Amino acid sequence: MSTTLQDQLVVAISSRALFDFEEENRLFDAGDPQAYMRLQLERIDTPAPPGVAFSLVRKLLAFNDGGAKRVEVVMLSRNDPVSGMRVFRSAQAHGLSQIQRGVFTQGRDPFHYLKPLGAHLFLSANGADVAQALALGHPAAQVATQAARASDAHPREVRIAFDGDAVLFSDEAERVFQSGGLDAFQSHEVEKADLPLPPGPFQPFLTALHRLQQAGGERMRIRTALVTARSAPANERPIRTLMHWGVTVDEALFLGGLPKGEFLREFQPDFFFDDQTGHIEHAARHVPAGHVAAGVTNIAPAQETSRPPARSKRT
Repeated sequence: MSTTLQDQLVVAISSRALFDFEEENRLFDAGDPQAYMRLQLERIDTPAPPGVAFSLVRKLLAFNDGGAKRVEVVMLSRNDPVSGMRVFRSAQAHGLSQIQRGVFTQGRDPFHYLKPLGAHLFLSANGADVAQALALGHPAAQVATQAARASDAHPREVRIAFDGDAVLFSDEAERVFQSGGLDAFQSHEVEKADLPLPPGPFQPFLTALHRLQQAGGERMRIRTALVTARSAPANERPIRTLMHWGVTVDEALFLGGLPKGEFLREFQPDFFFDDQTGHIEHAARHVPAGHVAAGVTNIAPAQETSRPPARSKRT
């Protein structure tokens, strides 16, 4: 029987999302890939420091304890194969020996490999790769490499926080806000409170997390939070939508436009996903965060010339 990743939660991740390769990457960005390769080879026996998504990956892999194979993490990187050797050695040195699969494309687009992997999540520091992955229907986020590292306060919980509109849900309601303002948005959501929102790009990942939680585990559990700028009465539709999908979140924060960062600091997630760069910049001061370049707020003016510039109901 051939090997398969079916029935596992599959996370594809770039080397810069998992490890702190920012010093080395400056050589690559300077247009000297050969110098970058030489430096990685010189440091092959020096483990790279943990990166922004390290805690998330380490905790997800802990669901495999006891012999059950529930989570697969695959390196998916623009790195060259030589640099890939250091990536695997760094994983081994940090106790992530379960990471054994990798795709290293030496500068070419890597996101095409998400489909055969069946990836439920793609994390990368490369914004163009993330945008292409989202366009192909894969849950993906650009890791804020400067973000704070995750707290060690909850070693047996994978804590993940999600924005709602354009992340878990479609940008349908956000479009109403952008075109008509807050009153139109509130009226629209009250009128359609019983009608489930269409799925957003991260609905498949939330569903996969729910399956992982339902599968159970003696050592690890998952705690999720919906962190949104919505407020009552627009709070009902998201919760009813989750009920319709048959999934739940452990916490729901309806902040009515308050900055999210301080609230996320208290929740202490291993990762936070949001579609607006302003929220990510603020959240990254406190927690690991990634930008989901989806929805109307991420449409360039040239792509939607008839629509007024995007505004935000969230600070």
